[in-house]
Amino acid sequence: MQDLSAIVHNQVLVTALVACFFAQFLKLVVEVVRHQKLNFHVLIETGGMPSSHSALVSALATGVGQTVGWSSTEFAVSTIFAIIVMYDAAGVRWAAGQQARILNQMLEGQAAQQAPEEQMERLKEMLGHTRLEVFVGSAVGVAVSLVAGVTAWVMG
Repeated sequence: MQDLSAIVHNQVLVTALVACFFAQFLKLVVEVVRHQKLNFHVLIETGGMPSSHSALVSALATGVGQTVGWSSTEFAVSTIFAIIVMYDAAGVRWAAGQQARILNQMLEGQAAQQAPEEQMERLKEMLGHTRLEVFVGSAVGVAVSLVAGVTAWVMG
C-alpha cells in the first residue's frame, strides 16, 4: 500500500498524466470549434489536435529535467524516449494512417462486386499525427510541466 502511495505522489508522473488528459480534453475543444458539435469519441481516439502522446512524453522529460537536473542521465533518457515517440507519431503511425485511407478507397471500389459477408471492415485511418499536432502536443506538455513545477515551488 505504501508503494501505491509513492506512485500517486510522484509529481513527475502525475504531471505527465495531467498533460496527457489535458491534451485529450483540448481535442474535444478543437472538435467543437471545427465542426460545431460535441463528439466525445475524440477523447478515446488516436490522432487529432493536439497529440496527447507528445504532451505526455514532453511533460515527462520536462518534469525529469526540473526534478533531477537538466544534465542528468535520467533527463537524457526521457528526452530520447520523447523524441522517439513523437517521431513515430508524426512518421510511422501517420504514414500507416495514409496507407489505411488508400486501402479503404480500394476496398470500397471492390465492395460492389462482393457479397456483404465477404466485405472487409474499414481500416482505422486516424493513427498518427501531423507535425503541427505533435508540436502543439509537445508545447502543451512542456507548459503543463512548467506550470506544475512553478506551482510546486511556490507552494513548497
